[in-house]
Amino acid sequence: MDIKKIFVVGSGLMGSGITQVCAQAGYQVTMMDIDEAMVNNGLESIKWSVGKFVEKGKIEGTTDEILTRITTTTNLEEASAAEFIFEAVFEKLEVKAALFFRLDKMCNENIILASNTSAIPITEIAEGTEKPHRVVGTHFFSPVPMMRVVEIIKGLMTSEETLEIAAEVCKSLGKEIVRVNMDVAGFVLNRFNTPASVEAIRLVESGVVSVEELDKGVRLGFGRPMGPFETADMAGLDVALNSYSAMYEETRDAKFLPPTLLRRKVKAGHLGKKTGIGWYRYDENGKKIGPA
Repeated sequence: MDIKKIFVVGSGLMGSGITQVCAQAGYQVTMMDIDEAMVNNGLESIKWSVGKFVEKGKIEGTTDEILTRITTTTNLEEASAAEFIFEAVFEKLEVKAALFFRLDKMCNENIILASNTSAIPITEIAEGTEKPHRVVGTHFFSPVPMMRVVEIIKGLMTSEETLEIAAEVCKSLGKEIVRVNMDVAGFVLNRFNTPASVEAIRLVESGVVSVEELDKGVRLGFGRPMGPFETADMAGLDVALNSYSAMYEETRDAKFLPPTLLRRKVKAGHLGKKTGIGWYRYDENGKKIGPA
């Protein structure tokens, strides 16, 4: 299947990142969201990021050349002209399932519907569609332009052809593929990493260590570019809570149970960089200015 036109639903951190790497790879890509301001914010983020890559000589072409491959819209109906659709909306099953139901109705029989979910089983997202064999998981990691790995997840009904097409598209974006053969909540990498992130919150919650000290220890001791709290602030504490909750609901294993402190912060609206406060505080430019 020769893919040329890609449609991305969602213009937030993940949606704009996926749009960017598609455009950098030479695809004509349309980025959609429900609000013009959200779409414009996503596009501004892409412009800044592409500019940095061009400035450092990490990608070919000029910023303008890459941006001309991107169009934006608030009309979901435009997805009907696409050949491959990436979904990057809010991490809630009911939201994703409703979207896939609509996309399935409006798109042609050859469309590939790919969800960027970090934890929700693909089979559940595809349940309301008439073409569940064309639904696949493509779990990117944040920030998308910099993180090279993508999990390709097989739902119960996902066809081998769909898996192969999704893998080839993601490889063409410069990504390395981890194939996930069983549709379990959290898939592989989040399933592996979540217990450590949950334990990190519990250590802070119980007063054993501060957020800053634990992040510093992880960076210096494990050689990671960011600690778990810095990472959570970038992705969104609400995203983390929904991911942990999905894994806990499926397994009932206490190692995935979201700690009370995380629940309280999400309820208080402390969601990370996007709200100016999460585990840390941020200025109007998104620069970290200290602990929350």
